[in-house]
Amino acid sequence: MVPPDKVYWVGFNQVRGIGAVRVRALLDYFGSLEVAWQAPLEGLIAAGLPQKVAENVQLARGGDALERAWRIIEEKKITVLTWEDDAYPKRLRQIDQPPPVLYVRGELLEQDAWAVAIVGTRRVTGYGRQVAEEIATVLAQHGITVVSGLARGVDAVAHEAALRAGGRTIAVLGNGVDRVYPPEHLNLARRMIDQGAVMSDYAPGVPPDAVNFPPRNRIISGLSLASVVVEAGEESGALITAAFAADQGREVFAVPGNITSPHSKGTNRLIRDGAIPLLQPEDILEVLQLGKAPQQQAARQVLPVDETEASLLHVLVDEPRHVDEICALSGLPVDKVSATLVMMELKGLVRNLGGMCYSAVRENSPGYGR
Repeated sequence: MVPPDKVYWVGFNQVRGIGAVRVRALLDYFGSLEVAWQAPLEGLIAAGLPQKVAENVQLARGGDALERAWRIIEEKKITVLTWEDDAYPKRLRQIDQPPPVLYVRGELLEQDAWAVAIVGTRRVTGYGRQVAEEIATVLAQHGITVVSGLARGVDAVAHEAALRAGGRTIAVLGNGVDRVYPPEHLNLARRMIDQGAVMSDYAPGVPPDAVNFPPRNRIISGLSLASVVVEAGEESGALITAAFAADQGREVFAVPGNITSPHSKGTNRLIRDGAIPLLQPEDILEVLQLGKAPQQQAARQVLPVDETEASLLHVLVDEPRHVDEICALSGLPVDKVSATLVMMELKGLVRNLGGMCYSAVRENSPGYGR
């Protein structure tokens, strides 16, 4: 059962012209979306909504779209996550203008913070299929969640390979989670719900539409530590995902391809423009330091951040520091600092740069993404 207070988040999510910026404005002005939903037209305009958008809110309140969406949410046992939920994906929360509402079928776990997106062309070649399978398999075997878009081609290959390897995989849709597009991926989606999740920021009942897919790519990259483009033509939507990843400060990998192949023109161009050439799946683990991801996941669950770790993260927030400097700034003895840093490295909170120097892993820095 979805908590009743979320009905107003779902309501505004269905209003044309309401996105992250305007949801934030409504929350700042009214204090809650429940109060905003019940506000008169003049109040909505005073909160910063344009006349037309405020009128759209009035129309939404008077129709049955919210009632229908809510019925689907309950019937399909869809989880609704908002900015106010602790379960909202932490990595996604860090991007610019994260979606105010997420609809999830399946389950998002803490370990999904270790995720890599695999994207590419729908018209995948034999070469692209083999590479996508190898990448997804290696990631899944190392406890890394595979994120993609459930589309034909590279996306489906990556999801399938992750499932076969016994790993977790998440699909981000360009429509409501109550329907599957393309329809031939219905069984794949069902398996993913049991071994990962299918999610969207589009309300239940929203059909697939070409204009929906580019915006959803920011969620694919936003959930992930990095995005891997396997094959992509010059106009491929996978290049949009790569652009979002770069804007979000995430790594972008591209698989080199035949310079005469139209399916590799996009990936080769990404490499020319600075993407990391992916020559083997293990390169991802090395660059992102994910070789110990399963141990880090287990350590975080058993040993959460304590007061000492928080103090050291604060010291390391601005720049890498030598152990002696960390001790001086934190006021802690060297033996305690050294022992704590070893555990923090295991948990994936800090990186050992050599020479007794450490840096905070960026997404764990105090205040990061706020």
